Amino acid sequence: MNRLHPPAAVLEIAERLEAAGYEAWCVGGAVRDALLGHDHLDWDFATSATPEQVRATFGARRTIPVGIEFGTVGVLDRDNAMHEVTTFRRDVKTDGRHAEVAFGVSLEDDLARRDFTINAIAYSPKLGAIRDPFGGRQDLERRIIRAVGDPEARMREDRLRALRAIRFAARFGFAIDDATRRAIVNSAPHLGRLSPERVKQELDKTMEQVRIPSAAFEIWKASGAFATLIPALDIASSRALRVPDCLAVPGLPKRPARRPLRFAGLLCSLTEHTAIGVLTSLRASKVEIQTVALLVERWHALGATIADALTSTEVVAEGNVRRWVARIGRMHIGSFLRLASAVWAVARAEGADAPRPEAVRVLYRRMQRVALRDPIDLGSLAVDGDDLRRAGIPPGPALGKILQALLEAVIDDPSRNSTDWLLQEGRRMYEAAQSKQDERG
Repeated sequence: MNRLHPPAAVLEIAERLEAAGYEAWCVGGAVRDALLGHDHLDWDFATSATPEQVRATFGARRTIPVGIEFGTVGVLDRDNAMHEVTTFRRDVKTDGRHAEVAFGVSLEDDLARRDFTINAIAYSPKLGAIRDPFGGRQDLERRIIRAVGDPEARMREDRLRALRAIRFAARFGFAIDDATRRAIVNSAPHLGRLSPERVKQELDKTMEQVRIPSAAFEIWKASGAFATLIPALDIASSRALRVPDCLAVPGLPKRPARRPLRFAGLLCSLTEHTAIGVLTSLRASKVEIQTVALLVERWHALGATIADALTSTEVVAEGNVRRWVARIGRMHIGSFLRLASAVWAVARAEGADAPRPEAVRVLYRRMQRVALRDPIDLGSLAVDGDDLRRAGIPPGPALGKILQALLEAVIDDPSRNSTDWLLQEGRRMYEAAQSKQDERG
């Protein structure tokens, strides 16, 4: 059954190239995914036209020089979606990441320079024909990731291919061909040549595209990729690597907040300091680092305490719930409990004692009520530092300690959150502290 049905806007680009006298073949991930029956929006082309000829065919207003030196021009379709149109090319030389290319070659030459057989399939909308010189369709049916030609040579040409092979295998649930797997292992010591940004992009894609990321992370570990790129995760347990599996499931529409949550799951077995170091070395954004660091820190501070309380036969005291919400932060309750639930789900799967999902759901509802109703931070107190100063408590470290003590008292009993009680109690705390100081003096 032919599943190759590019959208009309894609067909128009092919038709225009062919009308100008050039070959136009759909290539890459769109062809692969279409043959697998998956949706794919990024239809790209390989063509006999040079970049200059592509720009002349579509005009400057409909083209973007996204990679002229590599033969690639971005062409905007009628809906202003961009499609990469790349001249048939072959590699002249490579340094393990960047290649010098030559144009004026055939489609077969172009397909021969690609990474894996499942990505080296071309489709001609005009002819309704498929070119598959390396058996990519057979490998799709066999559910195999196999390098085009010599696997060792493919990995030497571009070290990123080792990580891409792992991601494709995990994404599609495919096995990796034995020779290709050996080449990945042999390539692992050289992965340090990759830029941190490219490594992070591969991890991002794994978090976004793969339903069970641990399928990829276990291969990263077994192949030596973690040892070279993220040593802190090379010693992580299988349980730790499986936590992201129980977090967000990728899919459309995309939810950008879910990827940091999966990273928090991957890194929560590490200390906060180590997790920050990992993300910093990968050039993660400041926002992502802060989000992950907060969740990892809160998990280490409260995870065990909450787990013990939820597995106990006693009902969790309301004061404890308020204290946990205060520590986690009103805005982070949902993310924290999703992370906690994922860690506990993996633990239960291994036969360990961990809170049940229904107990977590009850706690979440109680935390929501606390977050909406109760005073759990300094901003919620009925007094502030100015009020205490007017009551005769001088500014300084002692005033800050009194405010914190008043907050603790209100968290224990929200009915205490009245101006009169807080000022009276604050004054009492100050006078008691002064008496102790006088006794010592």
